[in-house]
Amino acid sequence: MSGLPSFRAVMLMVIAVLAVTAGAGGLVLILGDDVVKTTAQEPVRRQPRSQPSAAPRLDQIVPTAEPVQDFGQGGPGVTSTPPRILAVAPGAVPKQARFRLGELKHVQKVIVVDAGAVKVSGTGLNLLAVNPADFRSWTPQPVADQPAVWSALARGELVADTASMRRLGMILGAVYQVDGGPRLRVAASAPLGLKGVDGLVSADLGRSLGFAPGVAVLLHGKPGKISEAGVRKLLGKNAQVVMLDAAERAVKRQEPEQQQPQQVNVGRPGSYLELYKAAATRCPGLSWTVLAAIGQVESSHGRNNGPSSAGALGPMQFMPATWKHYGVDGDGDGKKDIWSPYDAVPGAANYLCANKAGQGGERLRKAIWFYNHSWDYVNKVMGIADAYAKTYA
Repeated sequence: MSGLPSFRAVMLMVIAVLAVTAGAGGLVLILGDDVVKTTAQEPVRRQPRSQPSAAPRLDQIVPTAEPVQDFGQGGPGVTSTPPRILAVAPGAVPKQARFRLGELKHVQKVIVVDAGAVKVSGTGLNLLAVNPADFRSWTPQPVADQPAVWSALARGELVADTASMRRLGMILGAVYQVDGGPRLRVAASAPLGLKGVDGLVSADLGRSLGFAPGVAVLLHGKPGKISEAGVRKLLGKNAQVVMLDAAERAVKRQEPEQQQPQQVNVGRPGSYLELYKAAATRCPGLSWTVLAAIGQVESSHGRNNGPSSAGALGPMQFMPATWKHYGVDGDGDGKKDIWSPYDAVPGAANYLCANKAGQGGERLRKAIWFYNHSWDYVNKVMGIADAYAKTYA
């Protein structure tokens, strides 16, 4: 009829309405089954073009970001004076006993620190709580020379013994929940040379964890010469005494064993594979393969960081409003950087966990849908996650 608008006019009006609708918006986040928080609507992002099938393996792709500013940068200037004896007294060591320990023959240095044990998922860790500046010289020279180790302690993070890391299957950069306590990030692993000690934390953190004050004694002096009996006499019969220089006291073999190189691993995971695994520890029940799949779809693991047409940024393609609420400082450098993979990947784990991704099943699928409002996106992520699980099994 002549009174009706033409087909072309109707289509132009429809396009105009769609354009206005796409420009409005508000992000709806659901925790449980209810709408609990809104910020600004995060638009559905177009999925990037498929990546070439011959992409590098995750363990070959190295994340990049600005360097962390470390404690003591510019040269350590510390001479290592490693302990020969480690002793743990049943109570705080009195000041007079400390003086007398220092007067023992062949003793050159004495330090007394706090000590305690924590449990992570039921697994016990024996820790010393130290002042970084005071304790630095009590570690092997490669450890004393590494500023990032002492930065980590100053930030309230955990420096784990290398052997304990291997024995317990801990991951550098991962965050572990202390039973009944705070969450601790493993910021470094190092050969501490302290038999029976799984790691170091700061004195302030030790106090907050309720560690026993002034019970751990370390003695430095001529190897194999400090009297074990003298130490036991001063600390009491219930003290635990570990001879860290036992090899020097034993009969030397004709051919001495070769010393293994002492490697210190600090700061950040060395590959995207390690980064995804470390970040997944922030959300119990979340598989690292889901994070890896999202990283693949969103930016091909940091190779296309945007901005996207919708305004999403960084390797995990966060909208700035969402990042404001769920971004984290994943590497302890004091910044929540949307462009840094060391922050963005754990930030994605945090965001998914807020939407109950750790529960698996449909909750996981729904959490991924919140990440990008498309069920095709969810199916793609889950398919890639399954492929990663098979590839890296």
